[in-house]
Amino acid sequence: MIKRHLPFATVAVIALVAAPLLLEPFRLGLLAKYLCYAIVALGIGLAWGKGGMLTLGQGVFFGLGGYSMAMYLKLTEAEGGLPDFMVWSGVEELPALWVPFANPVFALSMAVLGPVVLAVVLGTLVFRQRVRGAYFAILTQALAAAMVILLVGQQGLTGGTNGMTNFFELFGQDLAEDSTQRGLYLVVAGVLGVLYLATRQLVNSRYGRLLVAVRDGEDRVRFLGYDPALVKTVTFAASAGMAGLAGALFVPVVGIISPALLGVVPSLELVVAVAVGGRHVLAGAVLGAVVMGYAKTAFSEQFADGWLYLQGALFIVVMTLASKGIAGVAQTVAGRLRSARAT
Repeated sequence: MIKRHLPFATVAVIALVAAPLLLEPFRLGLLAKYLCYAIVALGIGLAWGKGGMLTLGQGVFFGLGGYSMAMYLKLTEAEGGLPDFMVWSGVEELPALWVPFANPVFALSMAVLGPVVLAVVLGTLVFRQRVRGAYFAILTQALAAAMVILLVGQQGLTGGTNGMTNFFELFGQDLAEDSTQRGLYLVVAGVLGVLYLATRQLVNSRYGRLLVAVRDGEDRVRFLGYDPALVKTVTFAASAGMAGLAGALFVPVVGIISPALLGVVPSLELVVAVAVGGRHVLAGAVLGAVVMGYAKTAFSEQFADGWLYLQGALFIVVMTLASKGIAGVAQTVAGRLRSARAT
C-alpha cells in the first residue's frame, strides 16, 4: 500500500513544498498555468483514455469557467459601475446576464455547473443517437469553433477578440503580489491533486470498469442491460466540470481570458498533450500537459521563429517511438525491471 502511494506522495511534496521555494515568481506562475492545463488534461484522460470519447472541444468548457471568473473579477473592480471594456464599447447599462456574477459563490458555481449542464445536454442528445468516434470528435470541434465566433461577435458583452484582462484583486488580495501568486499556485496544485485522487478512485471503482467496457464494446454492454449513453454522459460531464474549474483558476493565475485561449487550436493542443503523456494512464495525461506546456515555453524562448515546428516534432517523435506516450514507456521499463529482478 505504501509503495503504491509513494509516487503520488513524492510528486505532491515536490509540487507543494519544493517548487514554491526553488522557483522564482515568474517561473512559479508558469508552472501554475501548466497545472491548470493539467486539470483539463485529466478530464480528457478520463473521457478519451478510459471512455473512448475523443473530445476536441474542451476549450469550450475551459472558457465557460474562465469567463465566469473573469466576470466576477471585473465587477469587483468596477465597484458598482461598468467594466472598462464595456465603457470603451459604448455600453451604458450593465447587461442582466452579468448581474448575478457579482456574487463570488454564484460565479464559482457557474464556472463548474455551466460546463457540466452543457455537457449533460450535449451528451444526452448525442449519445442517445449513438454518435461516437470521429463523428463525436468533429461535433465537439465544431462547438469550439462556434463558441469563438459567438464570443468575438459580442464585443460589449464579452470583450470580443481581446477578451478580458487587467485583473488586479481576488478576494481583496493584490494579484500582483508574489505572495498572492504563490498562494494561487498552491491552490491550483492542491485542486489538481484532489481531482487526480478522486478520478483515480472513480476509474478503479465498478463504474470505472463499466466505463472501460463501454469503450471496448458499447453494444455488448447494452445487451447486458446497461445504458452506455448514461455512462458516457456522466463521464463527459465530469471532464467538462474539470475543464470549467481549470478555467476559473487560470484567469487569476495568468490574468487574461480570450477567445484565442479556448478555440479549436488550444483544444487540439490539449489532446496532443494527453497523447504525448499517455492517454490510457491518468498520471500520463497530467504529465503530458506539463511537459508540452514547458516545451512550448522553452522552445518559444530559445527559438522564437520556429518553436511551433519543434513542438510538432516533439509530438511526432513521441508518437512514433512510443505510441502509448511517456507513461507507456515508463510502464514498459518498470515491467522489464520487475521481470529482471524476478529472474
